[in-house]
Amino acid sequence: MNVIVGQSGGPTSVINSSLAGVLQAAQRRGVGRVYGMVNGIAGFLEGKTVDLGERLPGSLEIELLKRTPSSYLGSCRFKLPDPSQDEGLYRRLFKQLSDLEIGYFFYIGGNDSMDTILKLSDYARAIGSPIRFMGVPKTIDNDLLETDHTPGYGSAAKYIAVVMKELIRDATVYGTPYVTIVEIMGRNAGWLTAAAALARGDDCEGVDMICLPEIPFHVERFIEKVDRMQRERASVVIAVSEGVKQPNGEYVCLLSDDQRRVDAFGHTNLTGTARYLSNRVAQALKTKTRCIELSTLQRCAAHMTSRTDITEAYQVGGAAVKAALEGHTGEMIGIRRLSNDPYQYVTDAVDVRRVANLEKKVPPDWINETHTDMLPAFLSYARPLIQAELSPIYIDGLVRHICR
Repeated sequence: MNVIVGQSGGPTSVINSSLAGVLQAAQRRGVGRVYGMVNGIAGFLEGKTVDLGERLPGSLEIELLKRTPSSYLGSCRFKLPDPSQDEGLYRRLFKQLSDLEIGYFFYIGGNDSMDTILKLSDYARAIGSPIRFMGVPKTIDNDLLETDHTPGYGSAAKYIAVVMKELIRDATVYGTPYVTIVEIMGRNAGWLTAAAALARGDDCEGVDMICLPEIPFHVERFIEKVDRMQRERASVVIAVSEGVKQPNGEYVCLLSDDQRRVDAFGHTNLTGTARYLSNRVAQALKTKTRCIELSTLQRCAAHMTSRTDITEAYQVGGAAVKAALEGHTGEMIGIRRLSNDPYQYVTDAVDVRRVANLEKKVPPDWINETHTDMLPAFLSYARPLIQAELSPIYIDGLVRHICR
């Protein structure tokens, strides 16, 4: 039987390493062809597939793939309907799988992608299909349940920590009153913003405030805190999650007049939080401010990939193939940490029902009492994930990527 693999949702700098893991594990185990879905399940429904064995025939292509950010196969944000609402779509999809002689289906993605694995595996059981469906975890947000952390997070956390160190150096150069507010991705979970705490060290004083979506956000109290901090030191650098919410549950960014778009899963575009807060601080405190949105740089900075992250991304792809060939279906590969120092872990297959459409938040006891910084427990958790580097391949002074 043949294999098919797709990538879905927001990309990461190591998502292609998971794709390489699936491809090479399947090839080593002697399955038939390995097909790739172009633009995820949405593209597959339109008949868009490629033969990955032909596209990536050798070790050089695989090494370039591992070092190439974003999704090699393309992505989508497509929510499968419930079979009771559109069984015709499922019949067509499974007919396409049958035509390609697919026995194993792998989907690399986050919460919403695991919803796809859940629905397809449930439908397969209902109709008696032997196809096995496995989820391969991916998201910089680190918000998947049933896994210690998610491939993609370590590299994004490394990028954020390094950039915050550089911004702190820049913000202090003039010695005049200056507030820098850096907006970091994170809709409902603050794992990425928490990574700003890693910037602190013997060569860096660290950020002055960290604002997570797990903690209700009061705009006026925020301005008061900034005022107190600026009386002690001229330059204040703040890391804020794009998804910080007011006590009533509404996102702070919605206080601005920007128009918002909603994706297929009902997620609202949240950019603009730092811009709104920067304007409010400037008006209230009569100080110079600057807002910085790290935006998609957090997920595509492959030049700063964590070797730990890229290795784990590859391994969960291979573990998914191994589990599927051993009879598993309707599951996702999770990472189970054994120790922090030395850092050790194993992979497990977990029921995708415990993952799909759910979110893992930053533990409250990892946040300090004033809700402005992270405690040592978080630092011990995050530091192993950002260790070591994988140098890009340079050609003519620029990093080399591979394109489909």
